[in-house]
Amino acid sequence: MSHNDSDSDDRLWGGRFQEPTDAFVQAFTASVDFDRRLAEVDIEGSLAHARMLRRIAVLDDDELSAIEKGLQQIREEIAAGDFPWSVEREDVHMNIEARLTALIGDAGKKLHTGRSRNDQIATDIRLYLRREIARAQELIRDFQRGLLDLAEHHADTILPGFTHLQVAQPITFGHHMLAWFEMLERDHGRLSDCADRMNVMPLGAAALAGTSYPLDRAYTAELLGFSMPARNSLDAVSDRDFAIEFSAAAALVMMHLSRMAEELVLWSSAQFDFIRLPDRYCTGSSIMPQKKNPDVPELVRGKSGRVFGHLVSLLTLMKSQPLAYNKDNQEDKEPLFDTLDTLLGSLRAFADMVPNLEVNADAMREAARRGFATATDLADYLVKRGLPFRDAHEVVGKAVAHALNKGCDLSDLDLAELQSFDSRIGEDVFEVLTLEGSVNARDITGGTAPRQVRLQVAQLRELIGTG
Repeated sequence: MSHNDSDSDDRLWGGRFQEPTDAFVQAFTASVDFDRRLAEVDIEGSLAHARMLRRIAVLDDDELSAIEKGLQQIREEIAAGDFPWSVEREDVHMNIEARLTALIGDAGKKLHTGRSRNDQIATDIRLYLRREIARAQELIRDFQRGLLDLAEHHADTILPGFTHLQVAQPITFGHHMLAWFEMLERDHGRLSDCADRMNVMPLGAAALAGTSYPLDRAYTAELLGFSMPARNSLDAVSDRDFAIEFSAAAALVMMHLSRMAEELVLWSSAQFDFIRLPDRYCTGSSIMPQKKNPDVPELVRGKSGRVFGHLVSLLTLMKSQPLAYNKDNQEDKEPLFDTLDTLLGSLRAFADMVPNLEVNADAMREAARRGFATATDLADYLVKRGLPFRDAHEVVGKAVAHALNKGCDLSDLDLAELQSFDSRIGEDVFEVLTLEGSVNARDITGGTAPRQVRLQVAQLRELIGTG
């Protein structure tokens, strides 16, 4: 494909080149098809930069007014789907700048004074990611509030607690929901840490060395809500560790959601029958009419691998780059954007699905009763009566074997049978052998006792607020 001189000159960087860009190379190196989602924050950054340029007298009042009106028109065109995106413009920045210049003339060309696309894109991504992290945190809070409601409602509901997927000790379903809450609370904190660390403004670093214009970077940072301008221009334009840190935090959220998803899949199976998922989060089988498949939990479980892969992709992208900016960094956006989309979609699904579970308390209780879940309680009972724990462990093991042979639970054995294993056992043993007795006995901070669950729910509501 041939290009005349005007085609080459029309590109904002075209003055240096004598040979036109090959059409394939032009398409291959362009990023506008995916970085156009940064348009809103790119305009936000440009408005702040223009106001700062007016402050230092690079622009006059009329030029600033023209730039502001032009950028507002571009914002409206993009929102309406009327903006003339062009792959020949390479990226979101050059598309917007070219359109601005077409609208307002030479004042549009002055906007790029004292900045480079290198510091511009680093600023845009931070602005965008800062906003999206806030959205993710709002969804986490919505999910947590739903979990607290579920925990409070099921503070007394008995559930078998598992280790190795074997029945271990009875817990309450409310206690289990609070465990999920704590996972999400750490996730929320990691996202806050990430947002705080990335809230440093690259704008003014220019290509890599800063600029000779007397920019008021502190003023621009204040306009854009950054905590401070970046201290080092090389670092400001070249590192994407903030994107990697976000991806790591997102991977941990997805790991937690995947663990929750696995339990939802198990619990909703006929073998467990602990819960029923809302119909809108399931599908049927094309051949088996009785099926209700937990598609959304399964899909979230699968999507965790997608986010883990993006984290490794970004780490690999950065691992061998010399300072400062390199074209490699164009490849940061697609994995970052897909991580965001996957995270937000998964959180949105879980924030609605989990609080609307239908809980089968009878099936949970029966599963706990069948699994000798109170065996540890009997051992603790004997220890409190002077028997060393290892000896108590052996005594209870024999009692469990006897109950297995009879096909019953420990609590179904009569007092004489229990005393045949150790004479220390008295009538009060049945208070600890019941499921309710077991969970009520664990009335310590962090324990599964219904009283503790209700207390924790109240404390956690205060921690995260009600809004």
